[in-house]
Amino acid sequence: MKYDAIVVGAGLAGLVAMTELLNGKRRVLLLDQEPETNFGGQAWWSFGGLFLVDSPEQRRLGIKDSRDLAWQDWLGSAGFDRTGDEDYWAIKWAEAYVDFAAGEKRAWLRSLGVRFFPIVGWAERGGHLADGHGNSVPRFHITWGTGPGLVKPFADRVREAVKAGLVDYRPRHRVDEIIMRNGAAAGVKGSVLEPDGRPRGEATSRTAIGEFEFFSDIVLLASGGIGGNFDLVRKNWPARLGNPPESFLSGVPKHVDGRMLSIAERAGARIVNKDRMWHYTEGIRNWNPVWPHHGIRILPGPSSLWLDAAGNRLPVPCLPGFDTLGTLKAILATGFDYSWFILTEKIIEKEFALSGSEQNPDLTEKSIRKALRRVLPGPTPPVKAFMEKGEDFIVADSLEKLVDGMNRLTGTGLLDYREIKRQILARDREMDNKFTKDLQIAALRNARHYMGDRLARVAKPHKILDPKNGPLIAVRLHILTRKTLGGLQTDLSGRVLGKDGRPVKGLYAAGEAAGFGGGGMHGFRSLEGTFLGGCLFTGRQAGRAIEQELRG
Repeated sequence: MKYDAIVVGAGLAGLVAMTELLNGKRRVLLLDQEPETNFGGQAWWSFGGLFLVDSPEQRRLGIKDSRDLAWQDWLGSAGFDRTGDEDYWAIKWAEAYVDFAAGEKRAWLRSLGVRFFPIVGWAERGGHLADGHGNSVPRFHITWGTGPGLVKPFADRVREAVKAGLVDYRPRHRVDEIIMRNGAAAGVKGSVLEPDGRPRGEATSRTAIGEFEFFSDIVLLASGGIGGNFDLVRKNWPARLGNPPESFLSGVPKHVDGRMLSIAERAGARIVNKDRMWHYTEGIRNWNPVWPHHGIRILPGPSSLWLDAAGNRLPVPCLPGFDTLGTLKAILATGFDYSWFILTEKIIEKEFALSGSEQNPDLTEKSIRKALRRVLPGPTPPVKAFMEKGEDFIVADSLEKLVDGMNRLTGTGLLDYREIKRQILARDREMDNKFTKDLQIAALRNARHYMGDRLARVAKPHKILDPKNGPLIAVRLHILTRKTLGGLQTDLSGRVLGKDGRPVKGLYAAGEAAGFGGGGMHGFRSLEGTFLGGCLFTGRQAGRAIEQELRG
């Protein structure tokens, strides 16, 4: 049977593209190597954060944002430097995406039933000059329902179409080759994998029990990035960040393996910006893992003291929540692949959130009653569980006991209690005045001028060694793999470009496989809330372009 289009990948980008094709009543084949339990892909596991510009949620909190300010921040963060080649289409996608985020994005999502938590988060604060990296204002809008809530309208539409016979959905079908005829996509071939009923996110069998060939003049790749493939991450690791870590935690399931990127490359597609990637520095080992090396990212407020493996305070702007890749580079320059937070219970109860839908049951379940508990004393239940069961957390009633516990955890004896005490005392003395030369303290006081941070995100400034603020807490932080910023180079219709710079006829890409647009619309660094948004935007653009091509 020949289909109007074949979509490879049942993640968010693929599902969004499918809904656009269904608007045109097209017959579409949806293939995914994972079982049906993984419908929705990585987005299902996400916190559901979305980058919006000048939204009603921002305005209600007194935030003055604009398209021009957002574009200024984007350019300062992206640092595009391959403008005549690898960044040519990336820049066009970036500008189109900022226009989308400042324009119809919110209204489009609301028309689908998506709603947002009223407090807007301030991610990637930068800590540089006005035209440098970072968000000048809070823009991180949390989906009410987190990742599952964002996936739902698109997943529901596709499932309804499967029942109606408009979509042929085939899980456990792994694409191994794009069929090309006369330089154009003509279909796909691959292996049927044995049934595997393991729960969402768990590693599944790769045993093949059959083969398949399907034909269409349109093939859309929405197969994700490389974050679960440590070998590929190391192979593409950018020299500018130093040597890759000896050990990683994984922020994505094992099936995020990057296979389709090399398969597309063999079919004539061009991959650009391979050395651009996004990994977090605040990873902790999941005490209840789902996939191999499963890590959870702490979404920190700005107050924790950040020390390297030897116990030295990290330099500005390597502060919690300010500059992810700058901090990654600083940590790796020490020769170690981990670092430490030292904080108090007063800090953790207000400032620690954990990324992921499963770590935020109140927001994921859309429970107002549970969400209101966040303003009560004490850490949230998921954070409390990590404090009690997570191997990276140490709680003590004195600094000396805390440092002893930190040294026991690593077995290195690197940390000197007296030196750490000296640094914390120096920091605490800066609390005696409303003014300070300590830029971290200045930053957290500045943050509390924003109502959202003052209410729910930033603890009242206090002395770490004052016993009334205790107990003391230390958290060992690992490098956590996450996103591929480069990818298949695409034009603004989502058409994949070949090595000659011209579209490969019939071949499209969306989502992380396309570097979230153009092979890397983020440039070198992200403003956060832009990965899910990139999947939404590229899936919509590609789906609409395919529908237009089919009509034509």
